Amino acid sequence: MANRKQQLSKLLKTLAQLVITVLALYLVLTKIDLTKLFGIIRNANPWYLLLSFLFFNISKIVNALRLNRFFRDIGIELSTMYNMKLYYLGMFYNLFLPGGVGGDGYKIYILQKNHGIRMINVFNAVFWDRLCGIIALAVLSLALLLPSTFAQKLPEFIPHAWAIMVSLYPLSFLLNKLFYKQFLRSFAITAWESMLIQVTQVISAFFILKAISPAYHAIDYLAIFLISSIATVLPITVGGAGAREVTFYFLLEYLSLDTSTGVALSLIFFGISAISALAGILGRTRHETSAGSLPQSP
Repeated sequence: MANRKQQLSKLLKTLAQLVITVLALYLVLTKIDLTKLFGIIRNANPWYLLLSFLFFNISKIVNALRLNRFFRDIGIELSTMYNMKLYYLGMFYNLFLPGGVGGDGYKIYILQKNHGIRMINVFNAVFWDRLCGIIALAVLSLALLLPSTFAQKLPEFIPHAWAIMVSLYPLSFLLNKLFYKQFLRSFAITAWESMLIQVTQVISAFFILKAISPAYHAIDYLAIFLISSIATVLPITVGGAGAREVTFYFLLEYLSLDTSTGVALSLIFFGISAISALAGILGRTRHETSAGSLPQSP
């Protein structure tokens, strides 16, 4: 009975995500010139897109390495290659299996099962990894907002933006020290890795922008890209699709910039994410119980 309720809950969650994604995309696509949008995507420079793909995957590789540091902090020793495969497999689950256990849930389950570590410890490692990413994302978003057109339109918010940006890392260190002491020794290097992850994602977005336009107002588009990345953190759509496009559309409308270019950037970025995530399922992953051992197939 409980199992049936759990399956029903997952089904309803999946349906809700799909409905919200479709509605969000419908809202955006009915407000822009679709002929212009598809023309922008069709005429995108493939070499810039290739560079975007490269930097996107650099960001994911650094992210996987950061997560592995947190795993080591709780006593889980994973080989670099296996950790990378597990990370990309989690990306695939997040994008293509909405409503289910998700990529993070899958990693928590597999590692707890195969390494005998308390589930709360594995959860904390995955959660702290996510939180580090969000903090770096917020800092970089504010750094790009300050020289953007948003600052010209809303000058009264500039002091608040500076105050938040300067205080975020000291507050995260305090949070680390008070509640996640097991990861404290990794704080300095993972803080740098977190910023590198977000910077390489911005570079990836910049190359998409270069591929589809002369990149005028690049700071504005990239600032919105980071804000839209924050919007995709909430698991209310499939892989963030819809949430990112809605954010681009309304913020570009506010700035009186070309919405088709922003939505095209968003859709292409999602496409690059999806293609990259396929690596997680194309190869066979044999799960480790400790670094260097590969005892069984999934």
